[in-house]
Amino acid sequence: QVQLVESGGGSVQAGGSLRLSCAASGRSFSSYAMAWFRQAPGKEREFVAAIRWSVGTTYYADSVKGRFTIARDIAKNTVYLQMNSLKPEDTANYYCAADPTAQAMGVRENLDPYDYWGQGTQVTVSS
Repeated sequence: QVQLVESGGGSVQAGGSLRLSCAASGRSFSSYAMAWFRQAPGKEREFVAAIRWSVGTTYYADSVKGRFTIARDIAKNTVYLQMNSLKPEDTANYYCAADPTAQAMGVRENLDPYDYWGQGTQVTVSS
C-alpha cells in the first residue's frame, strides 16, 4: 500500500523560503512520477511540479518556474519541493501525489492520473 507523508509547511514572509518533503513508502517507485499540487481556499487543486522518479526529469507550472525546485532522493524514497522567493499567492495546502503510469503515459499535470495522495501540508506566505 502506497503511503505519502508530507512535512515542512509553515508560515513565512514574502520573499522567504520553505522546503517541503514527501516521504513515500509501500512499493518501488521506479516507474512513477511524483508531483506536488496545491489548493488555495475556494480554488481548484492545481499542478505545481513533477519529477520522473527513474530519470529525474522535472516539470513546472509557469507560475513557479525559476522559484521552485523539485528533487528526489532515491535512497530515502523522498521527494522535495524547495520553494524560494515565496509570494502571498503561493499560500495554499500543498499535496504530494504519485502517478504509477508515468513511465508508459508520460508526466501529466491533471489530477486524474495520480492515484495516491498525501494528507497535505499548509504553506502561508504573508506580505
